[in-house]
Amino acid sequence: MSASTTTASASSAGTATTTAARDHARAQAGSVTDSMPVLPASAWPTPPVGVDADRLTWAETVPGGRYTSKVLARGTRIRLRDIDGRACANVLLYRADAPHERLNVADTVKVPWQAYLGVGHPLLSDQGRVLATVVADTSGRHDTFCGTTHLAGNTARYGAGTVHSDSPAGRELFILAAAKHDLAPRDLPPAVSFFHGVRVEEDGTLVPTGNAGPDTAVELLLHLPVIVLIANTAHPLDEAEKYPTTSLEVLAWQAPEDLDTLPNDDPEYLRAVLNTEDCWTAARFGKDAR
Repeated sequence: MSASTTTASASSAGTATTTAARDHARAQAGSVTDSMPVLPASAWPTPPVGVDADRLTWAETVPGGRYTSKVLARGTRIRLRDIDGRACANVLLYRADAPHERLNVADTVKVPWQAYLGVGHPLLSDQGRVLATVVADTSGRHDTFCGTTHLAGNTARYGAGTVHSDSPAGRELFILAAAKHDLAPRDLPPAVSFFHGVRVEEDGTLVPTGNAGPDTAVELLLHLPVIVLIANTAHPLDEAEKYPTTSLEVLAWQAPEDLDTLPNDDPEYLRAVLNTEDCWTAARFGKDAR
């Protein structure tokens, strides 16, 4: 009998009864892998510089080909970090108290007169409100043109695209993430992608510029309560022959004071911020939500 067979037999014997299965499950308490959130988030061992651990509200590592989601408060700051240099964070945002209002990539590009995401760029809803602002960026490789991957495309390229395959497509992952918030496939608009850049040539050709390398990060500041969906999956224009995506680190913390020092004074941006503040004040009946 081989060692692997012996190990499998021992494992099976250890969970052959309800009592044994319970004891086995309880023995896993406290274990942390790279595909689960840290609970509580304050237990994360390396909070961002200058951020007290007790301010963390989300701490998770998302492996390549996996997804995550969270409902976060206004004034939350989110840091996405490309750990090994091959992550691709496909992101969708929905207003948590009115999910029919959601990220609109067309307005996110049109209103600021800029298609390339960077510090000060708003992520706008279809109602002209700022769901989030990019407040820090050491990557500079992002995309607002291509959206995420789909089942047919990944199947043609990698041989599979289902959620439980080795090369899950972004839309398939988003469908699962959305369902956890009572959102259906029809509620999935085009996403933005962080950490895999695309540039447009003069003739309109979309040219991938890839990742900026390991240990790069982008930070978003939320202006409204938001449902965040993230699918860490290969970009549609990724040139790698094999499914390439590596792990993404996601951290979020309370930073409502950052709403007072926004990194953009363009008139279009300020108008969208005023529109957002007016909506928030009305929704909170004039109360100070901070």
